[in-house]
Amino acid sequence: MTTADIFVRKAASGDAADIVKPGAKTFLAAYGADNKPEHIDGANPIGIKRIHVDASHQGSDIFLVYDKECPACDLYCKLVRIRESIGSLILVDARNPSSFMDEITAAGLDIDQGMVLIVGDRMYYGADAIHTLSIMGTRSGVFNRLAYWCFKSRAASRIVYPLLRSCRNLLLKILRKTKINNLALENNDYF
Repeated sequence: MTTADIFVRKAASGDAADIVKPGAKTFLAAYGADNKPEHIDGANPIGIKRIHVDASHQGSDIFLVYDKECPACDLYCKLVRIRESIGSLILVDARNPSSFMDEITAAGLDIDQGMVLIVGDRMYYGADAIHTLSIMGTRSGVFNRLAYWCFKSRAASRIVYPLLRSCRNLLLKILRKTKINNLALENNDYF
């Protein structure tokens, strides 16, 4: 594995939709549950169902996989804060190869069309990821209060997120960024 930029933050619990997957367990099995690194190597939703994120997730690491070359995504991910009661939020750059990206691709999720949040053995994608982050978020600071207000409702998240994603795609097209294209789709290299 190569080293990816990762930042550690504190986290908390809330409600959200999920896709069951073994991502974080695979990582923790490889590095050990007691060895929580500050740096690690490293859209087409399927099977989405609703769950309640309960106390069993408290104290665990949460991984947010996103496109670090997107200025809007990078800013959002650096500003979002989650409550301390659940563990650490670790940001993972989707442009660097990692076991997370292998599992996201295996699940059929297009990382170019949505970020992925991994909480325990659950994966949240796109609007569900941003909804989960808002529920887990602190209410301190203007940005986090605004994010909570905009995305605390699953229905609102599913309306607002596609609009934000369209703006993001337009921004990346203007900046002439290439897609990650983790699903290896033909003629899908540019925004």
